[in-house]
Amino acid sequence: MTESNKFSELKNLKIDRSAGSSQPPRWTSRWILTGVILLVVLGLAITAFRLFSSPGAEVEVARAVADSSSSEPVVLNAAGYIVAHHKINVNSKVTGRIAWIGVEKGDHVKQGQVLVKLEDQEFKAQVDQSRGAMDAATAHLKALETGSRPQEIDQARHNLEQARANLVDAKLTLDRTRGLAGEGIFTKQQLDDAVARYDAAQQQVQALEKAYELVHIGPRREDIDQARGEYVQAKGQFDYAKTLLEATEIRAPVSGTILERTAEKGELVTAQFASGAEGGPRGSVVTLADLEDLQVELDISQDDFSKLTPKQQGVVTTDAYPDRKYDGIIDEISPEANRQKATVQVKVKILRPDDYLRPEMNAKVAFLADAPTTKNAATSEVIVPTAAVRDFEGRKTVFIAFQGRATARPVRVIGPRSRGVAVEGLTGGEDVVVNGPAGLKDGDKIQVKGPKN
Repeated sequence: MTESNKFSELKNLKIDRSAGSSQPPRWTSRWILTGVILLVVLGLAITAFRLFSSPGAEVEVARAVADSSSSEPVVLNAAGYIVAHHKINVNSKVTGRIAWIGVEKGDHVKQGQVLVKLEDQEFKAQVDQSRGAMDAATAHLKALETGSRPQEIDQARHNLEQARANLVDAKLTLDRTRGLAGEGIFTKQQLDDAVARYDAAQQQVQALEKAYELVHIGPRREDIDQARGEYVQAKGQFDYAKTLLEATEIRAPVSGTILERTAEKGELVTAQFASGAEGGPRGSVVTLADLEDLQVELDISQDDFSKLTPKQQGVVTTDAYPDRKYDGIIDEISPEANRQKATVQVKVKILRPDDYLRPEMNAKVAFLADAPTTKNAATSEVIVPTAAVRDFEGRKTVFIAFQGRATARPVRVIGPRSRGVAVEGLTGGEDVVVNGPAGLKDGDKIQVKGPKN
């Protein structure tokens, strides 16, 4: 076969496309569209997860140090413990079994918030019973105070008029019988019967006259007073039962923090005598204190007691955070000494406590010779690295790293120091951010990178 023939045969070869010219099935388009949508949603979900679950920017922190060179002369150092000024054991006014308890240790609660609910079926039944007795007493008193109804007065008048008519008829019968008996027509027995009927009619008239008078006058004042007393007694029982029902909801007497949870669901609590045995009734349900009102309890030796005066100021530090300093002032001095210890108890009020302080922490108080008038622990000089101070919302600000977040704290720059810059507005001991990102804001998540300086 020649080359020209081969070329002509190849040229005649064609693909028949008529068999495959139909459109693809509709379900394939739907599956392709669904797959595209799923891929887009999955991509958005992954992006949102990465955005919101981000652990935050890595930052370096440094410890802010209070400048001890400006401290006041110390006349006495003492050690003691931090205590809550008012520590409350919340008890139950009624005896009952706990049906629900809604707080845990460390929770912040507001005054009046429901902490515990007791089983209240019996108390609700007592309220219903006393309400019924009060309603009955109310109706009785109202009936007596209202007096007789007009229908009752009309009925009494009708009965009296009928009795008077019977008396007149009995009188006529008696007169006629007496005359006929005198003529010998009626016997003496018939005369006696007529006399008896007349006397009975007279007595009935007299009785109905008294009844009509009583109905017209109304109840006696003594009966009304007795009914009023019964109403007051029934209302008192109802109010008492309602108070017991309300007491099944144990509420927070003050705003504060739960220090201890001493009862659990299903346990019995009592307003009487608690039992120390396992499974016995509990005397309290939670222990509550206001952690914004803290004191340092100190036992001052009698030899050093003369160095202190009422309302004397001092600086409070703790073993847990020795770099943090707090203003304190003597708030309470015991009126008597301890003979065995030869000490006098003194309580120092912490003026500006924060979340770093806990009851029962070890604490030290440095009592100052002269009460500072223009400076205190919150406004004394604190040294921070120069890089920690930045402009934020038009003010000089330092970001503090606390519980995984950056907290903005406005400060006033005093001036440069050899170890950085002196500022006012910190207490000392805070972990300040020294190289945070430019867009760092108050409340942003952060990760502390490396050891603290």
